[in-house]
Amino acid sequence: MSNEPEQKPEGETPETPESPQPPPAAGQPPAPEPEPAQAAPTPGGQIPGTEKKLVSGILGILLGSLGVHKFYLGYTVEGIIMLAVFIVGWFLCGIPSMAVAAVVLIEGILYLTKTDDEFVKTYVNGRKGWF
Repeated sequence: MSNEPEQKPEGETPETPESPQPPPAAGQPPAPEPEPAQAAPTPGGQIPGTEKKLVSGILGILLGSLGVHKFYLGYTVEGIIMLAVFIVGWFLCGIPSMAVAAVVLIEGILYLTKTDDEFVKTYVNGRKGWF
């Protein structure tokens, strides 16, 4: 057993930990966070998450007042809020319920008119809960 460093096979590079970025100078804003890597398209050419676009758009238009499209996208809190406002709205002459219906109609149309990449970036990866 010698004290010599272990030799790596040819072609391998030594492992070095990534060094953290230095803190910004005084008075300088912090460097912006890098955007998360976009998932590579599947062999069929579809970006993961686009399968939710059509379903959530149709659910938003047809059953959106009940928050179904929000639950489908995984936005539980937003779905519960929409459902509660819709139900309580029936006891308040239906005005809040009509407002929710207008909002979800717009949301459903927005879901369907965005490109696949925009939809995934905004609602699947970006987790934007409203509009």
